[in-house]
Amino acid sequence: MKVVLTHPIPPPAVELLEERGHDIRVGPSEDPYPPDELARLVAGADGILALLIDRIDDAVLDAAGTQLKVVANFAVGYDNIDLDAATRRGVKVANTPDVLTQAVAEHTLALLLAVARRIVEGDRIVRERRFRRWGPSFLLGVELRGKTLAVVGVGRIGSAVAQIAEAGFGMNVVRVERGGLGSVLEEADFVTLHVPLTDETHHLIGLDELRAMKPSAILVNTSRGPVVDEAALVDALHAGELAGAALDVYEREPDLAEGLAELENVVLAPHTASATIEARTAMSRVAAENIIAALEGRVLPSAVV
Repeated sequence: MKVVLTHPIPPPAVELLEERGHDIRVGPSEDPYPPDELARLVAGADGILALLIDRIDDAVLDAAGTQLKVVANFAVGYDNIDLDAATRRGVKVANTPDVLTQAVAEHTLALLLAVARRIVEGDRIVRERRFRRWGPSFLLGVELRGKTLAVVGVGRIGSAVAQIAEAGFGMNVVRVERGGLGSVLEEADFVTLHVPLTDETHHLIGLDELRAMKPSAILVNTSRGPVVDEAALVDALHAGELAGAALDVYEREPDLAEGLAELENVVLAPHTASATIEARTAMSRVAAENIIAALEGRVLPSAVV
């Protein structure tokens, strides 16, 4: 059967699919395709292995054809896929949970530490030859031990972050479901976000929530960009209503809200929370296994619908 990988991805997906005798086509670009180009790419596919940057909607599903059986997302999230449109056509949708949990959890704590200990600021100072001497008040940060960490969203990744923070750093962790922020924001020294992007979580952290946080607090987002009102975050940081932030994802990715890049107390990562050899290799394998299962009429290892 014909399987389209919309973009090049790490092994072993192609090898596993070819071993089963499938005809593999790999899209040539790592950049998003215009809708009409994506539609042409997937035409005639029995299975699609897509990335978050691919909008899989009615038009793309129609272009693929009625023989399409499965769309496997190379991600744990799947807000790029119109699930209703897939369900209407009997197309199965799968993701890659579990295998990137540790990588994203570690990255979250790395970002938190980077802001709390002002690592990126210090790196710039040294590279720009502005480092003159050690000083008792130079580039002071804050420690994590004993501080309160609000983990918003306690699925696989949020739970892993909470466990590392408690066991590894001695933090006081408050686990928060996405709708229960309440007074938690007022008490937290650090807030980290681990929720899917839905209508409910869009701008979950807006101006009111940012103003409710301590002026000494730090916000970390490794979930989805639109969970945070980015313009409001810039305003809060400029006004001193928040001590700092670390972002791995952006509201209009890859574009940034005006003024965000100029802030010294923000660490900006290029959507690399799952970017480890181990995680991306496992994601490739799981995505391929989902497609193979669907094409062979078996239960998918990680079906969404």
